[in-house]
Amino acid sequence: MDNYEVILDFFSKAEKPVSAGQIATATGIARKEVDKVMTKLKKEEKIISPKVCYWEIKK
Repeated sequence: MDNYEVILDFFSKAEKPVSAGQIATATGIARKEVDKVMTKLKKEEKIISPKVCYWEIKK
């Protein structure tokens, strides 16, 4: 799996909104790479932000 798939999978399994730092820590992917993938996911409207700096998969 590439980083995009790993992060998308992480979001789909998360039970609550998560921050980029939490994703980086849990997956072992560098924070800079997490930010790049999250930017792509935001543009694709696959994730939304229910509160500042926290994200979840769009239902």
